[in-house]
Amino acid sequence: MLWTPVAQSDFSINPFTLIGDEWMLIAARADARCNMMTASWGGFGVLWGRPVATVYIRPQRYTREFVEKAGHFSLSFFDESGRAALNLCGTKSGRDVDKAAEAHLTIENGPQDVPLFAEAKLAVVCRKLYEGRFKRERFLETTLVDDHYPDGDFHHMYIGEVVTLLRKDT
Repeated sequence: MLWTPVAQSDFSINPFTLIGDEWMLIAARADARCNMMTASWGGFGVLWGRPVATVYIRPQRYTREFVEKAGHFSLSFFDESGRAALNLCGTKSGRDVDKAAEAHLTIENGPQDVPLFAEAKLAVVCRKLYEGRFKRERFLETTLVDDHYPDGDFHHMYIGEVVTLLRKDT
């Protein structure tokens, strides 16, 4: 199956289902290697007059090192047959294992040299525009800190301009 570009005007998804329920892989390439992680936090929208995707990565995640170094990252979405791969990529570190091999994922070279996955149904290629880190003192709802950051490992937020949308032809 081949990747087909999707016009932004034809990108019709429910982000609450796509990200929150179905999950995604965030992937980037740096120093001729790539790494990926499962995420269920993120969003799509318009910022600075550009289509953007926002993702959140904890500081200890190995993938953050790749996203930090790379100019682009990808978001890949799977149908239900990819659930086991998403589970594995969300629980194991690329520091310790070859996640793509263990999850039976085929890495493809996408636009801007970002890793894509042959098994995915949809891929979004993003160019990094902004990075910031959540700070304890900026939370207005303090129970969020207690509930999600007992160790103080606040997420890094990355905002990427959506430069390419791709779907798999079946």
